[in-house]
Amino acid sequence: MYYSHPLTSPAMTAAPLSHNNRPLIEVTGEGKVSTAPNRAIIVLGAITESPSLATAQSENAAAVTNVINALLSLNIPREQMQTVTYNIEIQYDYEDGTQIFRGYRVTHLLQIMIDRVEQTGLVVDTAVKSGANFVSSIRFTITNLEIYYNQALSTAIQNAESKANTIARTLGVTLVRTPVKITEETRANEPPIPFQASLLAEGAAVPTPIQPGELEIRAVLRAQYTYF
Repeated sequence: MYYSHPLTSPAMTAAPLSHNNRPLIEVTGEGKVSTAPNRAIIVLGAITESPSLATAQSENAAAVTNVINALLSLNIPREQMQTVTYNIEIQYDYEDGTQIFRGYRVTHLLQIMIDRVEQTGLVVDTAVKSGANFVSSIRFTITNLEIYYNQALSTAIQNAESKANTIARTLGVTLVRTPVKITEETRANEPPIPFQASLLAEGAAVPTPIQPGELEIRAVLRAQYTYF
């Protein structure tokens, strides 16, 4: 049965024996790489209300069509625009506990993906000027994640070796630098950088200043080393 004893922390442990009866040191290695995002994903659209469903739908369709045409004029390909929400809701008012029909609300949201993140503010402003009155979210991500993840993974391996060397020196033993086992921790997709927005007032100041910041790509692994 394999077991381990903490030495200084759960991330650094020395285990009695490996599968081939050699003593083990097990450590956790972590690596991080930061980079500027190269893709923006914007969700925006139009919300219209009217006592008449036909009117609410017609006004909404006109607004969204104007938004699409305006974004096409910015050389954003049509295939990078996709409807992600289309809702029709009945609106009510309540007076003295009585439900009173007020009208209909139609929501149509588009997801726009752009590869020039510096144009994010321009895209939002152009959409708003053309009829969009709701921005649901703006996310920043990267298209070549694997390249940066592999860099983080390399750093994680170096970090693991550094920790193992520290333990070996403290114990007064010699570390075998080649690990007998490396286990890559399960990784989730990189969390995108969010930009929160909401219902927009007409005549908002332009240009909209949107800063993409940087993404942090993280790799974690567990490594086992023998020593003598």
